[in-house]
Amino acid sequence: MTTADAPLLQVGAITKTFGGFTALDNITVDIRKGERFGLIGPNGSGKTTLINCISGALRPNAGSVVFGGEDVTQLPPHLRARRGIARSFQIPRPFRSMTVLENLMVGLDFAGVGSGQVEEEAAMSILTRMGLAAKADAPSDTLSQVELRKMELARAMAVRPKLLISDEAMAGLSSSEVDEVLDLLISLGEEDITIIMIEHIMQAVMRFSERVMCLDAGKIIALGVPDEVMANKRVQEAYLGT
Repeated sequence: MTTADAPLLQVGAITKTFGGFTALDNITVDIRKGERFGLIGPNGSGKTTLINCISGALRPNAGSVVFGGEDVTQLPPHLRARRGIARSFQIPRPFRSMTVLENLMVGLDFAGVGSGQVEEEAAMSILTRMGLAAKADAPSDTLSQVELRKMELARAMAVRPKLLISDEAMAGLSSSEVDEVLDLLISLGEEDITIIMIEHIMQAVMRFSERVMCLDAGKIIALGVPDEVMANKRVQEAYLGT
């Protein structure tokens, strides 16, 4: 395998326990550059624990996380972010005392994207991409739910990620708002940004993903193209309750 063909992210035999509870049990998966990857599973299946191990919020008891050919298993979250791993959260966490533009400039400053006018222009470019340019000077606590989700994605994009982990960015949104956010994520994937999407809305997962992995009780029970995974009897039993 050449360097160009190597996976961007390699999760190798990750195991994570909390006391006597095994949250992840020997999880191994490779994700290629530019892939749109769906992660599904019932509540408590280990999805959040896995992305926390990838992003650095948690360290596994065993196994490794290799990103861009570098073992990052022991690196803290901020150093992983500087290497290109960004995460958006299910519950947006903006700096509420700041405007939308100022929120983005914090991320750009962290990423070292120039300063002053250069930084502001970069922030406005991202906001335009997210459909939030008109809200640049608005206090972040005045945004609607879908605007907050877009700003959360914009803040993640401010660190110029190679890998974006989107954690239930569409939860609680209307059908039309789900389509808006989904279109944004798909367009980002077309720019060679690798995206892991954690989502419970099956229609969104099916439309977005090139591959889907389903976890249940900390184990991989299915991994493949969306149609195959959704037709899997174990997935239907564990996730869909059928």
